[in-house]
Amino acid sequence: MALRRIGADRGRPRRLPMGVRQGDTVEVISGKDRGKRGKILRVIPKDNRVVVEGVNIVKRHVKAEPPRVMQGGIQEGPAPLHRSNVMLVCPHCHRPTRIGSAILSDGRRARKCVRCGEIVDR
Repeated sequence: MALRRIGADRGRPRRLPMGVRQGDTVEVISGKDRGKRGKILRVIPKDNRVVVEGVNIVKRHVKAEPPRVMQGGIQEGPAPLHRSNVMLVCPHCHRPTRIGSAILSDGRRARKCVRCGEIVDR
């Protein structure tokens, strides 16, 4: 008899904190767009993915839908990247960095740059 795991997350991997948020500037560290920088447009925590402005542009062939007045043709737009392929760019030292955490004087937790030690959160 096989043992069953108790809980709602049966068989799914544990979700880790994303580390990056919508509006952060990131640099792509692997893949075809390596070295490009852009702002995060959308974060998809369920799939550990982020959509970055101007990076990983794909073409979609869209069929026209007359009732909605949607024009058909080839449309370009950004596709999601895995979060491990991007690194946060520190707003103080302007270099890609890992993210640490710091506890502020009022007890809140904030993200900090591991390279220069400055607080990243706005």
